[in-house]
Amino acid sequence: MRDVSVLRDGRRVLDRIAWRVRTGDAWVVVGGNGAGKTQLLRLLAGQIWADSGLVEYRVGDECLPVPFEALRHISYLGPERQDRYERQGWDFSVSAVVATGIYGTDIPLDRPTAADRARVQRQLRALGLAALSRRRFLSLSFGQRRLVLLARALVAEPGLLLLDELLAGLDAGHRRRVLRWMGSPAARRVGWVLSTHRPEEVPALPARHLALRSGRRVRFPRRVAPTTNASLRSAAPAASSARPFGETLLALRRASVYLDYRPVLRQVSMRIDAGQCWVVHGANGCGKTTLLRAVYGDWPFSAGSSVRRIGVERGVPISAFRERCALLAPHQHAEYPRATSVLDAVVSGLRASYGLDGPVTVAEQRRARQALRLAGMQRYGARALATLSYGQVRRVFLARALVNQPQLLLLDEPFAGLDRAARSALRRALARFLGGGGALLLTTHHRDEWPAGATHELHLDRGKVVYCGTARGEVQQER
Repeated sequence: MRDVSVLRDGRRVLDRIAWRVRTGDAWVVVGGNGAGKTQLLRLLAGQIWADSGLVEYRVGDECLPVPFEALRHISYLGPERQDRYERQGWDFSVSAVVATGIYGTDIPLDRPTAADRARVQRQLRALGLAALSRRRFLSLSFGQRRLVLLARALVAEPGLLLLDELLAGLDAGHRRRVLRWMGSPAARRVGWVLSTHRPEEVPALPARHLALRSGRRVRFPRRVAPTTNASLRSAAPAASSARPFGETLLALRRASVYLDYRPVLRQVSMRIDAGQCWVVHGANGCGKTTLLRAVYGDWPFSAGSSVRRIGVERGVPISAFRERCALLAPHQHAEYPRATSVLDAVVSGLRASYGLDGPVTVAEQRRARQALRLAGMQRYGARALATLSYGQVRRVFLARALVNQPQLLLLDEPFAGLDRAARSALRRALARFLGGGGALLLTTHHRDEWPAGATHELHLDRGKVVYCGTARGEVQQER
């Protein structure tokens, strides 16, 4: 790249970038939300075009100013590819999704040969995903889908691998496995570019670093030491059980959930009172997201489950509970219309809808702007969701969840995709919410993301409860 700039919605999202990437290189790209990391990787992948400057691709001795031929040698994995499966309803088997990487198609078009099927299975085994081979893609957890798409990228045997926030949403075991692969001789033969917000996600191996700020290449900051178990213990939550809790908002007794004829949650019992903060943790696929979406009413609990939601009695619709409860989850990124303005997206939280069914009132605008201020996104009200980075959209949906002033807030991996400043702002917002008497049910893979006021924890393993009770001070290792 020579003096490359990219405009989006009239704004310069990449500004005069000069950069060279070779097969075998290891690059880590860092920068805050909206710095231009995703746009840079999408430019490399040929998904967007430069508005000025020169981008050249070299294959052997041949220089290609148009990337079509070169892109056969590049594999890109970013959040928008994962979202596309949800948006389009592409619910193919895991093995079929991975096989599309061989043919460079979005969906299966041809029946794979025996050799290609064997190639897919080898790649799934290499990433510890062989047991998921026959599962439907949309039945997987967020982290499991990310790993399947990594297998899809690798099975193409690229010369360059572009990984946008690859490790967001992965449990500790899978993060270690992926980081080991990135330091292996096989990975160095391929070459990769990884974008990340978290220092502990930077592979412990020689790599070159590119730092961006407002679309410009800047001096790489001094690296922060990765988080250790000792620092996690110091950040462990102090239970606030001395504070009296309020009325019961949710009570589950022997609650189970089946999806695609498969048990995902089994016999979960818990009670959430006003003022409590529950943290749900466990390995990818243990049922965390399923629990939150079932509580919200997106998916049904099975027969025999006892479920009591505040405001919902016999004959009362689930909408009565949603007036008191709000959900923030990754699937909202995929399903929400991308042309919607930020302000309208937040207003829709007042109506518990996707999109608006009527004009926005002055009172709704005022409440939406207040919520955007809480999320630090007040300057973006007129922007379309499509013009924002993944982390910025996550903060918009946080404002959407807060706008109705819910009693119970369901947050599925709320810190994923956020830079350090945004994570700190979110922690402060959650502390204010808890201080006001609200209740939280939050999932995370990182101990340092536990709110300071965490009172209870639920540890799940393969849909079953390992521990349910007051928050413990010691660090629990996930499988």
